[in-house]
Amino acid sequence: MVFQLGSSLLDACVLSILRKEDAYGYKLTQEVKQIMDVSESTLYPVLRRLTKDGYLKTYDQQHEGRNRRYYTLTDLGQEQYYLYLEAWSEFSKRINSIMKGETSHEGNE
Repeated sequence: MVFQLGSSLLDACVLSILRKEDAYGYKLTQEVKQIMDVSESTLYPVLRRLTKDGYLKTYDQQHEGRNRRYYTLTDLGQEQYYLYLEAWSEFSKRINSIMKGETSHEGNE
């Protein structure tokens, strides 16, 4: 079974990957594919939007006679990553609690 993942989670994953090192689009797609089903045609609009929003910036670098467009995290992107990390921590705790049957029924009795 595959869970449907929202655009915010995809954004968070991209920012997280780029925190470690700059990457070009195809490499990013391959890394994201390890955790969710995503195609290049899905990822490139996300990269353009994150760039437009100021979370990423790009630069070109020669590789085997061709230019590769690399994406790198900006300071604003770093801040957004930490916001996503905080939100994910709280969200995942709640989901784990529900999935493991650990939810409290206080106030519902």
